[in-house]
Amino acid sequence: MNKHDKLAAVMAPVSTANGLPNEHYIDPSVFQEEKHAVLFANWAGIGFGKDVPEPGYAKPVEFLGMPLVMVRDTTGELGVFQNTCRHRGMILVEKPGKIRGAIRCPYHSWCYGLDGRLVSTPHVGGPGQNKHDDIRLDELGLVRIRSYVWRDVVFVNIGGGAPDFEEVHAGLLQRWTEFDQPLHSGGAASGFKLEVKTNWKLAVENYCESYHLPWVHPGLNSYSRLEDHYNIEEPGQYSGQGTLVYRQLQGDGGAVFPDFGGLSSQWDEGGEYVAIYPNVLLGVQRDHAFAIVLEPVDCEHTVEHIELYYAKTSAETPELEDLRNENAKLWQTVFEEDVFVVEGMQRGRHGMLFDGGRFSPAMDGPTHCFHHWVASQLDKARTAETA
Repeated sequence: MNKHDKLAAVMAPVSTANGLPNEHYIDPSVFQEEKHAVLFANWAGIGFGKDVPEPGYAKPVEFLGMPLVMVRDTTGELGVFQNTCRHRGMILVEKPGKIRGAIRCPYHSWCYGLDGRLVSTPHVGGPGQNKHDDIRLDELGLVRIRSYVWRDVVFVNIGGGAPDFEEVHAGLLQRWTEFDQPLHSGGAASGFKLEVKTNWKLAVENYCESYHLPWVHPGLNSYSRLEDHYNIEEPGQYSGQGTLVYRQLQGDGGAVFPDFGGLSSQWDEGGEYVAIYPNVLLGVQRDHAFAIVLEPVDCEHTVEHIELYYAKTSAETPELEDLRNENAKLWQTVFEEDVFVVEGMQRGRHGMLFDGGRFSPAMDGPTHCFHHWVASQLDKARTAETA
């Protein structure tokens, strides 16, 4: 079966479709193809706004080998630039911190404003001559990467050709419009990361569905059972799962986290957990939310960056610090329970006779939606190459 036929099999209806073939999980050349056709061509997550906490702050990020830097300018807006000097290609920002004055290249001291403009070029015209007619400052600013911040996740479209974020994800923005309100990080203990020996797509696939709950998450399933969950399927956009039974964590004396304001009764005992393609996993409940950015390291290694958020700041609710720490530990336990599954599937993908697998039409719809979307992105790119 050729590449086109394999993708066509993935894009068939869920009742007859195959999953993505093994090479999409273990072949470095396919990983490189997906890097451009799937991750760079769309709005991918690279980090969190909370990590660039104030005007003048910058944080370098490497995404699939691409050196980037997130910068908050004097107005408080967060921008993303290629972390490369326009002169000789030197890395500009090596570690997170407050920028003093300008972004200065450590090689020849070319300097850039927080908005990316090239503002000075010392000795460019010779000793003591800081200008040259052929070096036009207005043409040599930092390369700005299209970016958008939603639910504190910093999304970028490195390829530059995707429609606007608000257009691509209009459906999910509308679905969660009640949660369009400030999010506050729970502090250092509310952020953690997991280094997992798996392809990034398997982390998405596992997150999408509730089918595995009884066997992988017995504690969670003891009160939010498989039969309390429903599938979320929006082909070409996002997919995931929801629960009708979300149980608030309670501390001493029945203390709970403050709710997000103005929520409808749907959220009294409900929660939703959605994969926003390609690599961001989001969860919302009445009293806290979380975001997971999947960092694909190579075809068999992924880092999961996880952050928890609340309706009120830690400073406003110091009495809930222990509860926030307990909540972080509970979620970390849940996410760690998935590690053996996604690592086991990754090892299983080396079974050369595995054909990509099948989907349960009743239970695996959200996962099939994701496979179909990845296949469609690759098919589109391959068709463009041969046109």
